[in-house]
Amino acid sequence: MAAARTPYLLGHAEIADLFGVARQTSQKWRVDGTLAKPDVVASGNPYWLLDTVLRLDGHAGRQATAQRLDQYRSSIRRGCRIEDPAALPTIVGIKEVAQLLGVDQQTVSRWRNRKQLVEADLVLSRSPLWLLDTIEADALERDRVISPNELERLRSGEQAPQKPRGRKPATHRPAKKVVPPARSFTASERDEAISFVSQMLSEGHSVIIRPTR
Repeated sequence: MAAARTPYLLGHAEIADLFGVARQTSQKWRVDGTLAKPDVVASGNPYWLLDTVLRLDGHAGRQATAQRLDQYRSSIRRGCRIEDPAALPTIVGIKEVAQLLGVDQQTVSRWRNRKQLVEADLVLSRSPLWLLDTIEADALERDRVISPNELERLRSGEQAPQKPRGRKPATHRPAKKVVPPARSFTASERDEAISFVSQMLSEGHSVIIRPTR
């Protein structure tokens, strides 16, 4: 059987290399809408087809030189160009592989480090990615059980949510209750003392009674 072709995909690190900018610049393009929405989300990380990324070329001083483009293409084994995201094969990361095989992500990483899992079809922005067909064939060869529900979910194109980027949204914390100042009472102020203690307890405060002479 002929080896499957791998689509030309890029993560933020590859986009930065292609245009000769910092990775943070690519991430900024994603945030401000310069970069289109991801064509693939795997393990919560976004990835784009090469054709999607090249739409930025020649605009606002952005340039993907022929040399950098050749370097990128040569880094993808059995790479192939896909223009329409709808034609993409199903791409999975460690998170999806773990769900598919009913194990945790640490187990998948351990299998990968020990060569007990098929080699990744792509490594983008230091994250391993596989064609779903690659993982399915490897699981069958190693007699690993595949979850039919997860397999159907992945083949249907359902994507996991992206990892949040940037600062976490501010949460409103309830204002702390102001603690009233301490008060002293004499024996002749018994009623005032009882009223004060009752009020403090009703407002949720604790009361310490310290007798003095």
